[in-house]
Amino acid sequence: MQNKRTVFVVGHRNPDTDSICSAIAYAELKNQTDDSMVYIPARAGQLNAETHYVLERFGIPHPTYLNNIGSRVKDLEIRHVPGITRRTSMKDAWSLMSEEGAFTLPIVTGDNRLEGIITVNDIATSYMEKQDSALLSTARTPYRNILQALDATMVVGDPNAVFDQGKVLVAAANPDVMEEYIKPHDMVIMGNRYEAQLSAIEMDAGCIVVCLGAPVSRSIQNLARDKHCAVIVSPLDTFTVARLINQSIPVEFFMKKENLMTFQYHDYCDNIREPMMKMRYRDFPILDKKKRYIGMISRRNLLAARRRAAILVDHNEVSQAVENIQDADILEIIDHHRLGSLETITPIYFRNEPVGCTATIVTRMYHERGVDIPPKIAGLLCSAILSDTLLFRSPTCTAYDRAAAESLAFIAGISCEEFALEMFQAGSDLKDKAPEEIFYQDFKKFQFGDITFGVGQISSMSAEELSTIRTRVRPYLEKSCREHNLEMTFFMLTNIIQESTELMCYGSKVDAFVEEAFGELPKDGVIELSGVVSRKKQLIPVFMEAINKENME
Repeated sequence: MQNKRTVFVVGHRNPDTDSICSAIAYAELKNQTDDSMVYIPARAGQLNAETHYVLERFGIPHPTYLNNIGSRVKDLEIRHVPGITRRTSMKDAWSLMSEEGAFTLPIVTGDNRLEGIITVNDIATSYMEKQDSALLSTARTPYRNILQALDATMVVGDPNAVFDQGKVLVAAANPDVMEEYIKPHDMVIMGNRYEAQLSAIEMDAGCIVVCLGAPVSRSIQNLARDKHCAVIVSPLDTFTVARLINQSIPVEFFMKKENLMTFQYHDYCDNIREPMMKMRYRDFPILDKKKRYIGMISRRNLLAARRRAAILVDHNEVSQAVENIQDADILEIIDHHRLGSLETITPIYFRNEPVGCTATIVTRMYHERGVDIPPKIAGLLCSAILSDTLLFRSPTCTAYDRAAAESLAFIAGISCEEFALEMFQAGSDLKDKAPEEIFYQDFKKFQFGDITFGVGQISSMSAEELSTIRTRVRPYLEKSCREHNLEMTFFMLTNIIQESTELMCYGSKVDAFVEEAFGELPKDGVIELSGVVSRKKQLIPVFMEAINKENME
């Protein structure tokens, strides 16, 4: 059975309760209504205190952390080319390449750790370049490799021994001439001439190779044993033996083992593309986390990389999406924000409604598809609506949000008012949080024309706590501008009870910009906004209008 495709259901990079709970609830709905794929809820950032409380309250595990949705090596078509040992003969390596249609073979240890690679070019080079007649001994060639390469039989000697001294030569002259060039330990290729065999053994040859399957006399065999000379008989002729014997050399003599370019199974394709293109190799080994060999990939595999699939909830802008979203296969978008900058290659299911919370849309979709909402999922969806609408106080809240939250609260067995207070208190308990963690807890980047800015927000039921937070996060306004290449940074300190926001501002043009937007200059980088609690509906639209006026002027 073919493996089902995995689809990540994921919110934005700085996830709030709506982003997380809607992802979990929608993944659950998709898994119940579509068995052709596997839907996994994911998060593109760290959970804030409020969301953590909600998940713990309803016993829901944290979603999978997904900081990059780009294709990875494991998403490619990896060729599982078998590994060979360093003592494998060049002949066997070539045969395996032919069987596998491979251009590169990995050389591995017994526990599958990569030691080197051998390529078709390496084998061709070993034949074409001028070789020393002592090459076989220099490479410490096992006799079993020689027997295999020559289809030979060992009459005298140990097949497990190694030819590690002397050169290889052909005995084409008379015995008296042979005495001048045969040295101790040499391997001598010859025919069935008794005198030549006798002379080679008496000259302390290390091995004689008798061609054309000629029988070796008992006296020659006995003498060879006494002189510790191996005797090999091959059915091949002398020319063929001389031509093929180098195929017995172990691959370790020609393999590449320094500066190998390997990639990890979990590497992102974006990270390996450039180094791969710079190398002239055709294939590249893939290793697991323990550096064990898995298989091979080529440039062609990289070009045919299968995109990872995603459904986006609670956002539709590249700047807010998980990294490398442009390289993902986006299947759906479920959102309640303005239309952003995201583009897709093919038409997709896109649902965007002017309600206060994505969870309200997800709740509708459960009803539309006739799927009962489990109590735990109802609790998550209700929490998201209460959070996004600030217990129905936000101007983004609609009658649909309130109705959905109340019906979900009934299923989950909770009271909207009581649970919202518990949730807000848990979310506003920031005394143990680092300033940077607080600043980026709910931070989003926006781009309108040529202007890019960021807006963070913290909501609390305590004016005293908001005052403390103001002091702690102030340095991060400047830092965020610098690190994220923003022109302006804003931070909303929203008082839920008073339904107001202290807006902290930073940027070279921020004074003129804020005055254009709200008709008032900030004082010491802060402006009081009575009745403003929603970033989406009360702040961003005003900023957009100010930018449009500036562009028109």
